[in-house]
Amino acid sequence: MTFKEKLGHAQKRNNSLLCIGLDTDISKIPRSLKGHKNPQQEFNRQIIEATKDLACAYKLNLAFYESAGEQGYETIHETLGCIPAEIITIADGKRGDIGNTAEQYAKIIFDDWKFDAATVSPYMGKDSIDPFIKSEDHCAFILALTSNPGSRDFQYLEVNGRPLYEHVTAKAAGWNLQNNIGLVVGATHPEELKRVRAMVPGMPLLIPGIGTQKGDLDATVQYGCDKTGYLALINVSRGIIFASAGDDFGAKARESAVKIQNEINTIRGKYFG
Repeated sequence: MTFKEKLGHAQKRNNSLLCIGLDTDISKIPRSLKGHKNPQQEFNRQIIEATKDLACAYKLNLAFYESAGEQGYETIHETLGCIPAEIITIADGKRGDIGNTAEQYAKIIFDDWKFDAATVSPYMGKDSIDPFIKSEDHCAFILALTSNPGSRDFQYLEVNGRPLYEHVTAKAAGWNLQNNIGLVVGATHPEELKRVRAMVPGMPLLIPGIGTQKGDLDATVQYGCDKTGYLALINVSRGIIFASAGDDFGAKARESAVKIQNEINTIRGKYFG
């Protein structure tokens, strides 16, 4: 099954565009888990168990695991083992280096950890992306326009009359020969999201910035989806996984995920029927 096929099945199976970000900061997990053999893994397990019927994808921000050293690498393996096989998994490491180094990054992400997709930076050009798009079973989500305030430092620079993020979008579309490239576009840039979707009507968009960063959910759904109301992965991390700091964190995460999923689907119904 290709990546796009798996994504389509996951979104329809759970009637969901929700991607849950497992940015599991060990300092923020409930105190009751601190005595567990692997508190970070147990936290993730309970979050996944509480939300796995509501999400189309889970995104692990690798920094929160790599910073834990050897145990962090084990946590990645164990967390992925808790995620149902039909749900998309994304390694958010924003890799992007020369070809032989990128090969090693792709190897650990896809061959060892067995993620479905990875976030990658296009700054060093196509040869830094190639190792991540060898198989149509895997997807590279290329950073086009990120949700952080610093995105304006470079991504809006005008090049030949167009902002740099549009050049990245156009290049990514040209590289997408196996239909296994997506783009990262922040929900904090709704008009630009609309423009990117118009440029790449059939590519998946990973959209961070909802929740803590206060992106516009209505505009995100309207402009981020393809013409059928799919192909947007709307990521929420802290707003779900840290909905409670107490022992009820799993139940509260579910409540938050249900609320966001329902809001997304209500908006989707308004624009896509």
